[in-house]
Amino acid sequence: MTDMAPELRDRYIDLLIGCLTRELFIDEEVHDVDLSALTGDSALAQSSGGVDALRQELRSKNWRLVRRGGDPALRLDGSDWPPAAETMVGRLRLQQVRSCVESVLADDIPGDLVETGVWRGGVTILMRGILEAWADTERAVWVADSFLGLPAPDVESYPADAGHDLSNIETLAVSADQVRSAFDRYGLLDDRVRFLEGWFSDTLPAATMERIAVLRLDGDLYESTIDALDALYPKVSVGGYVIVDDYGSWEPCRRAVDDYRRAHGITDELTSVDWTGVHWRRSKQQ
Repeated sequence: MTDMAPELRDRYIDLLIGCLTRELFIDEEVHDVDLSALTGDSALAQSSGGVDALRQELRSKNWRLVRRGGDPALRLDGSDWPPAAETMVGRLRLQQVRSCVESVLADDIPGDLVETGVWRGGVTILMRGILEAWADTERAVWVADSFLGLPAPDVESYPADAGHDLSNIETLAVSADQVRSAFDRYGLLDDRVRFLEGWFSDTLPAATMERIAVLRLDGDLYESTIDALDALYPKVSVGGYVIVDDYGSWEPCRRAVDDYRRAHGITDELTSVDWTGVHWRRSKQQ
């Protein structure tokens, strides 16, 4: 593919973001609704066991309780749970991913693009789409996830994860084949999309990428975050970016990042993106 004219490149990437977030045809998965108000029948609401029972029953049949026309402000900063979007990351954080990727492309910073914790794959699809729009034919996009959801906290080894058990949330468990299908749906599945399937402690130390230009962490827990930093940060190029999705919203993640930066003398400025996302640009080789 030849490099797009800048205005066409902007339009393509902006449209890709709008599709990945579904903000162009917005729906919202309902997590708190008064069934008696919804049905007008309080007895029916009680007999059904409430919204939790209804949601559980729907999910067992691969259905979702959805409100049409969700709140655009919530989708902007990724505060809702989209029922069909390839990402729950809002436009603000996706624009920041775009800015970082385009920065390393413009500055010719060496390395691949990596995300650890991909859910339905939206951020990595965006990364691959940006490479396509910029006619980059060399870099790979690494898609690292257990594809089984989050692990149960190992509080003996990582006490910071106590009280943060997300392992039973089925919505977070998206298979590798589902993510591959999402890449294929956008025409972006090829041999430069590399899957790392399994727990980070097993897969990341053995990952074969030599250099990383953009590393995005979305693991929520202390364990997932520190495993990714230990294995991959040494490969981040000077001038490359580290993006952390959960820094503002998940204390275990924030502690892992702060501990790692302190232990390795990293003083590069943390830049906030929205209520939860941050990034820094690596200024020197530690």
